[in-house]
Amino acid sequence: MSRSPHYLTISAIAKLCNVTTSALRFYEQRGLIYAVRTNGNQRRYHRSMIRRIAVIKIAQSLGMTLEQIASAFATLPEHRNPTKQDWERLSTQWRSDLDARIEQLQHLRNNLSGCIGCGCLSLEHCTLLIPDDESAARQF
Repeated sequence: MSRSPHYLTISAIAKLCNVTTSALRFYEQRGLIYAVRTNGNQRRYHRSMIRRIAVIKIAQSLGMTLEQIASAFATLPEHRNPTKQDWERLSTQWRSDLDARIEQLQHLRNNLSGCIGCGCLSLEHCTLLIPDDESAARQF
């Protein structure tokens, strides 16, 4: 197994995936990826982990937490990488989260200049911090 072309050392897979070895250990600790151990207790990652790591990196770039990624992976049969169909399902689920965050960011952007220009310096009446505050809405 240790010399199998299907298994990579931690440094080799880190280089291929452009992640640090500490990130790989952390992902493994969180159950997002897995490795087998050699007789010398060194980690070896199956080449299929490259796809899992790619999904993790994409999900993180979308702002997904490791908990959300772990939950998504938990819907897959154990130790199976996401297929195209799995990715379609996962990305559809994540799309609604992204849409909500985009809406929040647009609200923040649209109200930011008003907040800077108002001069209220009040955290109690700020429409950005307390969006449903009626008195704050009247001040602007």
